[in-house]
Amino acid sequence: SIASLTLAVLVNGNEENMVKGLNSMKLWGLVVGHHTSVKYVPFPLRYACEFIMQAFGLRLNMELQLASQLSEKRVLRTQTLLCDMLLRDSPTGLVKQSPSIMDLVKCDGAALFHQGKYYPLGVTPTETQINDIIQWLLEFHGDSTGLSTDSLCDAGYPGAEILGDAVCGMAVAYFTKRDYLFWFKSHTEKEIKWGGAKHHPRDKDDGSNMHPRASFEAFLEVVKRRSSPWESAEIDAIRSLQLILRDSFVDGDGRNSEVGVRATGSGEVDGFVMDELSSLAREMIRLIETATAPIFALSVDGLVNGWNPKVAELTGLSIEEATGRSFVRDVVHEESGEVAAELLAGALRGEERKNVELRLRTFGSEASKNAVFIMVNACLGKDYTEKVVGVCFVGQDITSQKVVVDKFINIQGDYKAIVHNPSPLIPPIFVSDENTCCYEWNAAMEKLTGWRREEIIGKMLIGEIFGNCCRLKRLDAMTKLMMVL
Repeated sequence: SIASLTLAVLVNGNEENMVKGLNSMKLWGLVVGHHTSVKYVPFPLRYACEFIMQAFGLRLNMELQLASQLSEKRVLRTQTLLCDMLLRDSPTGLVKQSPSIMDLVKCDGAALFHQGKYYPLGVTPTETQINDIIQWLLEFHGDSTGLSTDSLCDAGYPGAEILGDAVCGMAVAYFTKRDYLFWFKSHTEKEIKWGGAKHHPRDKDDGSNMHPRASFEAFLEVVKRRSSPWESAEIDAIRSLQLILRDSFVDGDGRNSEVGVRATGSGEVDGFVMDELSSLAREMIRLIETATAPIFALSVDGLVNGWNPKVAELTGLSIEEATGRSFVRDVVHEESGEVAAELLAGALRGEERKNVELRLRTFGSEASKNAVFIMVNACLGKDYTEKVVGVCFVGQDITSQKVVVDKFINIQGDYKAIVHNPSPLIPPIFVSDENTCCYEWNAAMEKLTGWRREEIIGKMLIGEIFGNCCRLKRLDAMTKLMMVL
């Protein structure tokens, strides 16, 4: 290609940089246009392309955040079920019942090594091989609390060749000195479609050979003996389950105590199980408090009884100030009051609605902001008797997207106000589209030429309008107009 136009697709990146006021955007991809001859792209068209890329980036970012939140929600639900399983049964229930630890993360196999016994699920090493892996972990990673890798070969495990393609990636969590949870991933050919040069010493650009740098032909590079990488959300889920297990199982006197529901004759749960419940509750609270998404909970009366740091940061309303307030009356902006009331009422009836946009008020240091916009999903909170005790909302901050859209609407409104203003102070204005057809024809142009807007819109500027309808004084004027367009 002779000419090219490259546009960057940016999405939100490091949140720590955002807090520090640094550039938090990261490159997600590129859109590249090519032309086989010299091509001039005028500034308005380039600016329009850039705006489209910004709008696409915002939409893409929303999709990525939504996917991340759905993944977090799925993981939290699975963790809740696993915690319930731990309270009802022995640790072997983690692999013998459904859902199992294999449902916690995306994997091809999982296993529990507990009290010297091996409980495999799916594609896993043999018992002899797992003992060899444990010896290797104790020797080279004994000081750590776990390990995750997408290539056991690259991690230095000497038996990786024997395992072959069936087991390439592994994540392991120790919950006592002799008890382990394993997750395994099989070999996956990683297809990389290159849109440019491969940067190989043998690749050279010249006029006779069309290499990817010149032709942008896609080619395939295959990465062997490597699984798909472990996502950060998957690692967080594994670590959270590990912490829960470490609190649930006490290692002592060469054996592990198994957690089960133990009750007195009167049916009351004893102190041991209450300690376990408290431990699990603390872990769930930690997950909510460290979440990057705004999460809050309401009682059946619509009063705030849960308010995580993220939503406190967005609204400027601290947890202490928010607790006990009426969400619809005191927290939600008046323009979203009716929507919030319907959302709460529907949730209490069992309708768990998704992707509902709410506008919240701002308080304190954040009061200078007009408002905060969030997209929320509602889920019911129930007690052990299945009675509804409240509603929990998991949200997504869409304030920046709303600001951009509002700016675009305002600019569009200003544009229309100028073009369609009948004031004699407004000069003659006409607008061309990408095909040099008339897109706009204001009142001043109607007065100047005598041609009405309805008669002109859609016609070619060169030839039809300026030529037949509106004659130009000199022939070179037509040439200059063509050059400008």
